[in-house]
Amino acid sequence: MSFLPIRVLVVEEHPFKQLVATQAFKEAGCDWVMAAADLAAALALLDRAGPVDIVLCTLKKEGMQGLTVLEVLSRTLQVKSAIICSGHTQDLHDAIERMIGLLGVGVLGYVDVPVRAGAIASMLTRYLETTVAPASQVAREAGHVLASKACLEHAIARSEVQAFLQPKFNLLTGEVGSLEVLARWQHPQHGVLCPADFLPLISRFDLMDELFFALIEQALTFLREAQDQGYMLSLAFNLEAAQLAHESLLPRLCEVLERHAIPASRLTFEITESGLLEVSPGVLETLIRLRMMGAGLSIDDFGIGYSSLERLCQLPFTEIKLDASFARDLDSSPRNRAVISSTLALATALDMMVVVEGVEHDSQRQQLLKLGCQQGQGYLCARPMSTASVLPWLATKLASHNTL
Repeated sequence: MSFLPIRVLVVEEHPFKQLVATQAFKEAGCDWVMAAADLAAALALLDRAGPVDIVLCTLKKEGMQGLTVLEVLSRTLQVKSAIICSGHTQDLHDAIERMIGLLGVGVLGYVDVPVRAGAIASMLTRYLETTVAPASQVAREAGHVLASKACLEHAIARSEVQAFLQPKFNLLTGEVGSLEVLARWQHPQHGVLCPADFLPLISRFDLMDELFFALIEQALTFLREAQDQGYMLSLAFNLEAAQLAHESLLPRLCEVLERHAIPASRLTFEITESGLLEVSPGVLETLIRLRMMGAGLSIDDFGIGYSSLERLCQLPFTEIKLDASFARDLDSSPRNRAVISSTLALATALDMMVVVEGVEHDSQRQQLLKLGCQQGQGYLCARPMSTASVLPWLATKLASHNTL
């Protein structure tokens, strides 16, 4: 059995259930599993052993102890994700996810008691795919290597931080017309690192503009190569709201676009909704100028930030990117279906496009089509891939489509 680089904390007061849950994680491939009977013991373990990747906690039908455990452990900033033993209703699960999500902890899923390895296997896989990069456990243990501003500047300048691309696709036909540009660090010692391993440091050291323009250089080079091979694609880039206030942003962007002979109409800029809580005149001017240049503007992670409707009315967005949390549990969550349907109606009235994130399974695709969604993004189509991999992938996809 190959062991997973995941540290687990099981919080369960019943000794036998605790033993079964601990064994389930070990059977699923987790070599590092701790157990605690209550909150105090869990906090003591975290103090001694350090942060964990996943906490398993039980929410009983009556009593609030389990909820308190989740809340307090989330506030310690020493837990990344949770698996919850619960038989509560979907609306309560949604509210719980929202609560601990605001504290920086994601919910991987819900399981019954006793916990079985088969029930948690897909959740562990999802955690690895979305949170842990290859060798990132080693990187965390050697975190001091990543904490230097000079190291990060060096990595950006030498193109160790690379543009990876994930397609947005037509939910009905599978056709790909646009790709989101994401960052991956090809670290010389620690392998491929995901954004969670380095973006907070890049932001802390005020290097977001340097990263953005390094990625845009790589991505526009790819776009020219794709165009030469007959693919007319568009790209989406992430921008923090704070970057929009920088006076140098637009002049540098115009220079790069002119040098690569790429029109701004081939680009969309995704701005996270929660970053737009306060919009200064300078930020609004930049958004207006980007639209006047022909670029698209997308409000990212829509539905989980603040003042969503107000921002849609005030700012010149062309696209709504619905957060992945709404694509989960579509069969069992009428609330999620209602949010998606309402967002589609709102977007139609405002003449905007909607892209649903987190489309991982064909059942989700089918449900989204029934609701009227046209565009999606997620593992069902493709995982993020290097710029060198995209054109061969597109060629293979086109060839397979032509043979159907």
